[in-house]
Amino acid sequence: MNRPRSVLVVDDDAHILEVLEMRLTSMGFAVTATVDAEAALAALGTRGFDAALFDLRMDPIDGIALTRAAHARQPRLPVLIMTAHGTIENAVEAIKEGAFDFLTKPFVTEELRGKLARAVADRRWARDRNLLRTVGETLASAASMDRVLSAVAEGTMEATETERTVVFLRESDRLVPKASAGTSSTPLDRLAPAAEAAIARRDSVTMGGADGRATLAVPLMVAGTPEGALVVENPSHVVATDDDLDLLRVFASQGAVALGNARELSRLRSGALAALGRVASQVAHELNNPLGGLALYARLLEDRFKTAGDEEGVQLTHKVGRAVKHLADLVTDITAYGRPPELKREPTSLNALIEECLSLVQDRVVDKEIRVVSKLAPDVGTVLADARELKKVLLNLFVNALEAMEPHGTLTIRTQRADERTIEASVEDTGCGIDDETRARMFDLFFTTKANGTGLGMPIARSVVDRHGGRLDIDSEPGVGTRVRIELPRQ
Repeated sequence: MNRPRSVLVVDDDAHILEVLEMRLTSMGFAVTATVDAEAALAALGTRGFDAALFDLRMDPIDGIALTRAAHARQPRLPVLIMTAHGTIENAVEAIKEGAFDFLTKPFVTEELRGKLARAVADRRWARDRNLLRTVGETLASAASMDRVLSAVAEGTMEATETERTVVFLRESDRLVPKASAGTSSTPLDRLAPAAEAAIARRDSVTMGGADGRATLAVPLMVAGTPEGALVVENPSHVVATDDDLDLLRVFASQGAVALGNARELSRLRSGALAALGRVASQVAHELNNPLGGLALYARLLEDRFKTAGDEEGVQLTHKVGRAVKHLADLVTDITAYGRPPELKREPTSLNALIEECLSLVQDRVVDKEIRVVSKLAPDVGTVLADARELKKVLLNLFVNALEAMEPHGTLTIRTQRADERTIEASVEDTGCGIDDETRARMFDLFFTTKANGTGLGMPIARSVVDRHGGRLDIDSEPGVGTRVRIELPRQ
């Protein structure tokens, strides 16, 4: 943002230091001047600087050693070495050791101004180039949209050197913060008006608060439509420069590309999965009759072996019966996905449904000695839903969570009111977590990472939630755990 560029000056000659501080201040720089190299290193450990000027001849730490130490704390810091005419060779050696350039004493004002401006510009260009490369590489990878938006937020915060950056996306009729970087005491909902203003104007906006903070927002334009906004918050009331706005627009465009790509991929997958579901449903329908016959024959054979006292034959036919039942269940699941039943909506207590489903998986909980934490808000009320279909979703999520955890893990279930019209439920485990590649495909039909999985549980779960007008989201970190969040409209 449009703040004074900060310069750290270190020289053991107090008179030169005082003169140099006055010159740099008159040029508009925020100057930190000291005769103590240790104090300078302490300052470098607590705050960032745009440039530094170090005297070459100092005791006990000379300019070259101080440059190395400074770069250990701030690798991209441009350092100008100050030297007398007789030590140009040493200054050249300092540049080889990592200094940006050198200044000869006595100082020529225009040379000082020019070299400092070039150092600051070079540092910013190198920083912004690296940040944009990082965001671009994340965007080009198979990373999830959440990961890309987080990279955009972090890159924006570092590039603008602001206090906090937030990416808002529009979901239904409200703005939702999807990624953020940095910290601030300002609640996120107070940044939403700036995002709304940028979306309404389809251009950048700057808003000031009563506490002196300045908020800048740039819309995320996807196919010509504002779908969200990139918002930065600065601790002081400032006016952004054109360079700052251009940089924010670049990062916002990266976020918009990620959002557009994710939605296009979702559209293509939805179409492909719908077609695959229809084909699979037809195949499943054709399998129903022969599977029914096989189940009947298996039972008849089992009865005959029992009558003959052939225990081995009984065991074999029992295995055949189990295999046939597994295939029949798979056919049922495929049919449910390809031709979902009509929803029979009625007022349903979500908390009561969760308690019922928990009781159905209690044997798994006991076997693994899982700790179950229920945080069911008593005021969530009811949803207008098909309890039988929602039960499928909850059971699938509970079983997935339990299977992902080692013994003595923790399963946490929460419900709460997201707002007056929406109820939220979440299922969180302390299991193995899900990597980005798996998370990107986990709603694909027949995709599974389980040895005996069908790859139908999560596609059916999201289909049920979608048909209820809700949404299902997944947050996961490998080695930490997974949280599945469901939002359902009350009516």
